[in-house]
Amino acid sequence: MPEAASPRRAHVVGAGIAGLSAALRLSAEGFQVTLYEAAAQAGGRCRSYVDAKLERSIDNGNHMLLAANTAALAFIAEIGAADRLTQPARAAFPFLDLATGESWTVVPGAGAIPWWIFSAKARIPGSGVSDYLATWKLAVASETATVADCLDDRGPLWERFWVPLTVAALNTHPREASARLLWLVVRESFAKGADACRPYVARRGLSDVFVDPALESLRARGGAVAFGRRLRGLAFEGDRVAGLDFGETRIAVAPGEPVVLALPPAVTGDLLPDLEVPRDSRPIVNAHLRLPAGARPARALAPELPILGLVGGAADWLFLRDDVVSLTVSAAEDLAERPRPRPGRPAGYPHHQGEARHPGPDPGRPAPAARPAHPLGEPRPGRRLDRYRLSRHHRIGRALGRGGRGPAGKAVTPPPLRGRQSLPEPACLVRIPAQTADSKAGSQGAGDV
Repeated sequence: MPEAASPRRAHVVGAGIAGLSAALRLSAEGFQVTLYEAAAQAGGRCRSYVDAKLERSIDNGNHMLLAANTAALAFIAEIGAADRLTQPARAAFPFLDLATGESWTVVPGAGAIPWWIFSAKARIPGSGVSDYLATWKLAVASETATVADCLDDRGPLWERFWVPLTVAALNTHPREASARLLWLVVRESFAKGADACRPYVARRGLSDVFVDPALESLRARGGAVAFGRRLRGLAFEGDRVAGLDFGETRIAVAPGEPVVLALPPAVTGDLLPDLEVPRDSRPIVNAHLRLPAGARPARALAPELPILGLVGGAADWLFLRDDVVSLTVSAAEDLAERPRPRPGRPAGYPHHQGEARHPGPDPGRPAPAARPAHPLGEPRPGRRLDRYRLSRHHRIGRALGRGGRGPAGKAVTPPPLRGRQSLPEPACLVRIPAQTADSKAGSQGAGDV
């Protein structure tokens, strides 16, 4: 009998989520796949690791999926990890304003028609129906229009909805973010109703959901994974890739063998100089804090969705998993580029009076009304890093309601509770020391939550 033809080989470079997905797709089509990864582990920017300081497994970046992320959810279902995501009963996004102490929950309506915006109780505090109706301008935006070009950059809806949504989805402030791109996000999520907005987070970590099951599935199909292989160059014969140069190791690529580069744009551009790739990017900073034994958050979070959106501070989102609190700062180039503290100087970010966390309103427009006075200083028109520090001496606890020193170095104490104009006690998670680990920015130290 004739021998069965051996399966064709396929080569995938980069074992992030894109590379894992490509490798699984090729293996499903009958290819014998080899996955090459420069690092010692798979997952890229979506993985977990054990932090030696916290002695806990943490994620190198916090991620929340919406039901509208159909491709990602299909990938998770393919590798048999769907049950490793939280399963919330409804779409609901709790928020807290660190400046005023106000809290609210965004609950999209059941259908495509947003009837909820006509209810004052359902709307974001301080917003009106006309604020939401302006969303149509995103759908007809020009190719170069920013979100701020289409929507009013003054008022509660801008600060409490459009800024958090744009920064979370596009990792760019709405004064710079593409209106067309944000419209695609809105069209596939909020415009389709609650079913498309249902949020999911990993129960035990990103690697447990995305990475480990994918590697198991790939190996079960006969695929191979080679770690510590950094691609140095590509050999060409005409217009096809004939070889992969990994430095000490070179892999020949036969005609008809697919090669997939699942690498960051800048790396791909270096390997293929004639390929035009986007090179502008913005960092995301994550601070992880371990709570002492027995500590319990004063603000209860839903077990199936242990997250909290934050406005009025440096951090954008808070995630709680077991005894680890994780804070995420998106579009954080101003934070990530701060210099490391030098010996003999307090670990913290220097005061820059008037420096906004995100760009302020357009100077050509009338100035917005002053916000309520912040507990730690003068009225603040925007998010400021000089009051919300993620470091040893300028602690997160102060941003959540502790006493400390104001922007000018003057000692201040949180004012007594007076309705919604002061920071309520539930805004503090706990008032006890906690260890911290700061990923991306690279600094570590003890702090308060």
